Amino acid sequence: MKKSILLGAGLLLAQSFAWAQNGGWTPAEGKIMTEWAEEVSPENAHQEYPRPQMVREDNWQNLNGLWLYAIQTKGKSIPNRFDGEILVPFAVESALSGVGKTIGKDQELWYKTTFDAKKSGDERVLLHFGAVDWETEVFVNGKSVGRHQGGYTPFSFDITGALKGRKNNELVVRVWDPTDEGPQPRGKQVNNPHGIWYTPVTGIWQTVWTENVPQSHIVSTKNTPDVDAGTLTVKTEVADAEAGQTVRVKALAKGEVVAEEEVAVGQAAVLSIDDATLWEPGNPFLYDLEVSLVKGRRVIDKIDGYAAMRKVSMAPDKNGIQRMLLNDKFVFQYGPLDQGWWPDGLYTAPSEEALVFDIIKTQEMGFNMIRKHVKVEPARWYYHCDKMGMLVWQDMPSGDMGNRWNPRPGVSGVETERQRTPESEAIFKKEWKEIMDANHNFPSIIVWVPFNEAWGQFKTEEIVNWTVAYDPSRLINGASGGNFFPVGQIIDLHNYPDPAMPSPRLFGKDQVITLGEFGGLGLPVDGHTWQEKDNWGYQSFKSVKELEDRYAKLMEDLVKLIPQGLSAAVYTQTTDVEVETNGLMTYDRKVIKLTPDFLNKVHKKLYQAR
Repeated sequence: MKKSILLGAGLLLAQSFAWAQNGGWTPAEGKIMTEWAEEVSPENAHQEYPRPQMVREDNWQNLNGLWLYAIQTKGKSIPNRFDGEILVPFAVESALSGVGKTIGKDQELWYKTTFDAKKSGDERVLLHFGAVDWETEVFVNGKSVGRHQGGYTPFSFDITGALKGRKNNELVVRVWDPTDEGPQPRGKQVNNPHGIWYTPVTGIWQTVWTENVPQSHIVSTKNTPDVDAGTLTVKTEVADAEAGQTVRVKALAKGEVVAEEEVAVGQAAVLSIDDATLWEPGNPFLYDLEVSLVKGRRVIDKIDGYAAMRKVSMAPDKNGIQRMLLNDKFVFQYGPLDQGWWPDGLYTAPSEEALVFDIIKTQEMGFNMIRKHVKVEPARWYYHCDKMGMLVWQDMPSGDMGNRWNPRPGVSGVETERQRTPESEAIFKKEWKEIMDANHNFPSIIVWVPFNEAWGQFKTEEIVNWTVAYDPSRLINGASGGNFFPVGQIIDLHNYPDPAMPSPRLFGKDQVITLGEFGGLGLPVDGHTWQEKDNWGYQSFKSVKELEDRYAKLMEDLVKLIPQGLSAAVYTQTTDVEVETNGLMTYDRKVIKLTPDFLNKVHKKLYQAR
């Protein structure tokens, strides 16, 4: 990132001129912008390959760029006229979309563009969406090719039958998003942003792309390591498999094949990894994977991916208190609460460089973990965590609020669970499973968090027990910060601003003890806030020195809890977000409030404590 500067009049003029050259596209008026926003254009909007765990790099095309958009009353047909242009993949409310308008439950957002199919022979053409919030219907050349509900998961449609030749195929997308007036997961989005609740995100917010595949082709893989057995199990889903086809899986280390298996379609390949190099912070070793659909000597389809050998578990220490283990070792996990919001792109980082910046800075500050808070990131975010050795706790985005909650450890939360409708329950369960499926292969994710602070929490024992059974390769933090139940492997308290922990006498024998949120120390920085006044933190300060002193005291108190049984802690938070000014960095990422040198110094004792 370039050296932080405040935009002067000359730079603003130069920036406006550059944006004027982009087919008339300019960002909508924003409150503050990141420096990466200056470099965004319709030609370079997130052009990276979007699916790093399953790569077919030669047979795809990126459809991001300027599309037409229209906002009209819900229930109407495809519009004949459009309101203007929108930059995909930025949500319509964001500055970088070029629109900056809100939608609401009574309206729908429509998109329109054209694309070339580039199809040859009997290939199938798949249309992929990284994520669209919330309900989506897709039309190709006037024909509906499919619908999808869910704001945080990738989906695709086989559009081969709807194509009309290679050139100028019409793509139209309809989106409806009720934000906080519907039963769907939506995280921190509300129609009336205030406090800890933020601007709505409607429509396409991740990459749209097409991919050409053979008639018989690989749909997905599911990679699960077993460090104790020294194996890596790879399950491969194949579409339109034919008799005589098999799946060949190779694992490679630094270009050399270390394991190979060939199995029938539908059968899992179990690779024996001798003397495996284990993935962990400081040594994020990744094995390359080659998965091929073959018939005899002929390769029908092939994808490239990667996997890691790592183990997440729990076991009692010498005092009988459960500890969270990574590769059978206790590693105190400490990281920031990461909301993943951007002042110019909202859910969508301005660029790949911006996306990686937060992870790099988090690591430089001496954290070894990130709690991704009630949001799911694009696949490339987790890919960079995998490569950098950053541990991730992944939240389920919350929704369907309304229940009260009791945060006191040891008190049953049954009476405060949300009574959801059958529709709401089904939506939650479907999307939670899709989130887990879509992100199973990322070794950086070591904890799933289905509920946060009882926000929409319902049928806790059922949901948590299902989650534990569905993915035994990770630990499950059933209810982060409230409505505790004796299910899952983690008990998680939230306490502001000072660190605290659940009682080891109540929980330490059966569950890992963690501090899921604390801190929230605020420091507004003039010129870098979402609004000029009325910004807030859980405890606010007027100078960096005051902030440093208070943070250092938090660390002194936190380190004392580790010998008592605390296994992990989460500090609020990575950056300021809208009116919250309790970030380690400002919302625009131009000012780092607490320097990496200072933070590394005060964090060191956390990793030495036992």
